[in-house]
Amino acid sequence: MSRVGKNPIAIPDKVKVEIHSDRIVFQGPKGRNESPLFKGVKPILKDNVLVFQRKSNDHQTASYHGLSRTLAANAVEGITEGFSKKLEIVGVGFRAKLQKNRLELNLGYSKPVIYDIPEDVEIELENPTIIVVKGINKQRVGQEAHKIKSFRKPDAYKLKGIRYSGERLIKKERKAGVGATGV
Repeated sequence: MSRVGKNPIAIPDKVKVEIHSDRIVFQGPKGRNESPLFKGVKPILKDNVLVFQRKSNDHQTASYHGLSRTLAANAVEGITEGFSKKLEIVGVGFRAKLQKNRLELNLGYSKPVIYDIPEDVEIELENPTIIVVKGINKQRVGQEAHKIKSFRKPDAYKLKGIRYSGERLIKKERKAGVGATGV
């Protein structure tokens, strides 16, 4: 049996659960979230505890068993607590500015990068160099944070660019070949 799939999910009192044939719908204080159901996996809701059972023991169904449970747990966590990713902008003159539903990023290019914020994700600025991406869908928060990071990934020599908070980067040494000393 799948180790992840057999763990029960405790459903808080403030969360409503609807089980359909192809998905589970969760309604909570922060909004509405859906989790897909895969073939061969059956959800059972009893006494505010959601458990997943699988119909067969083949490899594919075992994979779907753990995946179904994880996606449902993330959906519940998203509508009760939410998810967030913090990005840091490092570099002289690099900064971000928030304007209604747009994020303007000055990243050393000739023009600022304009990023339209999607409706299902919130963006806050703690200061001009720290961006916080928030939302109820873990996948969407990570995807949008990565999209912002991709505008200026940290370079390997000076480590300037956009990085996740707490991300460890390894600085490369410059080339010390023939002619590097100017002789």
